[in-house]
Amino acid sequence: MENILVIGSSGQIGSELTLALRKVYGNNNVFATDIRESSKEITQSGPFHLLDVLDEKRLIHFVIRYKITQIYILAAVLSGNAEKLPLQAWDINMKSLLNILDLSREVGIKKVFWPSSIAVFGKTTPKVNTPQLTIMEPNTVYGISKLAGERWCEYYNYKYDMDIRSIRYPGLISYKTEAGGGTTDYAVEIFYDAIEKGSYDCFLKSDTKLPMMFMPDAIRGTVELMESEKSVLKIKSSYNLSGISFDPQQLSDEIKKFIPEFKISYNPDFRQSIADTWPQSIDDSNARTDWGWKSDYDLNKMTSIMLEEIKNKFETKI
Repeated sequence: MENILVIGSSGQIGSELTLALRKVYGNNNVFATDIRESSKEITQSGPFHLLDVLDEKRLIHFVIRYKITQIYILAAVLSGNAEKLPLQAWDINMKSLLNILDLSREVGIKKVFWPSSIAVFGKTTPKVNTPQLTIMEPNTVYGISKLAGERWCEYYNYKYDMDIRSIRYPGLISYKTEAGGGTTDYAVEIFYDAIEKGSYDCFLKSDTKLPMMFMPDAIRGTVELMESEKSVLKIKSSYNLSGISFDPQQLSDEIKKFIPEFKISYNPDFRQSIADTWPQSIDDSNARTDWGWKSDYDLNKMTSIMLEEIKNKFETKI
């Protein structure tokens, strides 16, 4: 029997991945944890505990007590917020990963999942169909920490014959959780403002094309990766994963098909310089070949669902 620990269950990925894992492994076998309360959907459907991944003693006691066999570590300071507090972000992002890697080696955890990001790439990286193996020179704290994390994951995989798996997520779009300090968060904010205000002031330029992914694809991809046989997984650092690539103007035009009166303006901030170093599209052929990855959602399908679900959220609040 698998007992799974999810660290960061209150975040954008964790809040949805926890529920998906409970459908696979059973509610009582997926332990959700965070330093703050999670949603009622999580706390009422299975075990939830307040837990700080940086508290090494309490962490190892928790893992031993509940006989944890798999760990998903999703706690992180995202790109936009990390630039405001660089040293603190580095400490949180790196110490959390290293605590889990070392603990997993000591107690014999079967599998570990840790998310990387397209932030590992930089200005010198090919921007179109960015390859799995390429130049990686990030110049943001978030990107530097993710690149270092990938190297640590690969090191532990080879040095100690562990099973640590990772995905380089593109920008993630979800109607269930709101934006959380990332450079791609405009692609979530725009839907809320389109419905609530009929307009959106974007913090990126109109032609800033970036790789994105609808959250259901990201969650399914994560579960599929973790369910794959170890023998087929050739990438020991982190897999490229691709969904949809678009810029703010293209997304605005798509929203106008559903809300014709919608208007967008552009007021780029510090996040523009971050986005300028990231790819426009991703080559995920390694994931497709190794474990059969394929995305389900295009821009039109995602936009339709986002607008419908967010409208429902507003109507429920009234």
